Amino acid sequence: MSAIGVGEAVVLGIVEGVTEFLPISSTGHLKITEGLMGMDVDSKPVVAFTAVIQVGAIASVFVYFFKDIRRFATAWLRGILHRDQRGGHDYKFAWWVIYATIPIVVVGLAAKSLIEGPLASLWVVAGSLIVGSGIMYVADRYGTHQRDDEQVTFADAMLVGGSQILALLFPGFSRSGATISTGLLLGLKRVAATKLSFFLGLPALTGAGLYELKDAVGGGVGVAPLVVGTAVSFVVAYISIAWLLRYVAKHDFAIFVIYRIVVGLLLFALLGAGVINS
Repeated sequence: MSAIGVGEAVVLGIVEGVTEFLPISSTGHLKITEGLMGMDVDSKPVVAFTAVIQVGAIASVFVYFFKDIRRFATAWLRGILHRDQRGGHDYKFAWWVIYATIPIVVVGLAAKSLIEGPLASLWVVAGSLIVGSGIMYVADRYGTHQRDDEQVTFADAMLVGGSQILALLFPGFSRSGATISTGLLLGLKRVAATKLSFFLGLPALTGAGLYELKDAVGGGVGVAPLVVGTAVSFVVAYISIAWLLRYVAKHDFAIFVIYRIVVGLLLFALLGAGVINS
């Protein structure tokens, strides 16, 4: 089954909103949910639908961090117009976000057939959940947690932005998990690494959703499910962002590491038993 109705859209919107910014893999959870609902997880309409409803989640970042984004955008525009305004960190950071998005765009376009084909398998999701949890544990356990937002450098942005490729190629690895883990390995504090993950995801996720819109509509997904799924993901994601930032300010990422391992092992078991198809 590949058709998506309003009911399925609500469920997938909730899953997307909860998991997009938590380091547990939204793509992985969406594919698991789709598999449990009997959907063809690698069909073009389903893949496109999940990319489109990400726009709702990413819109919540624009709303939640509106003041910060407006500050970056204002500094960038001032720097474009006035040479003497180009020395500030906000101006530089705006450019870094743009530069850091280029690698994932190039890989995404070059490897599109693999990403939507063999790499979309739930076996890949299960393995990536577990491997990614190990990397997150090491990053959180051995990262120095010394540097704050204002100390983010160009190298930080490029390395963290580039790490998004892992999640692109291996659904289940988690975009936020990869970027947060990289930030922690680079010595950023937990909140700083998490916020950097949010900002660097804005261009890539927005672009992916808009790019896939034609396939979702043209592939038979109705406008109503798309609107409902996107709206639900927006509301739920906004709540998730607020919760995550409060949580990481006082706790480590151990709960996410354990959760990812449990889900990965459970998924292997379900696939092996034939309960869901890969």
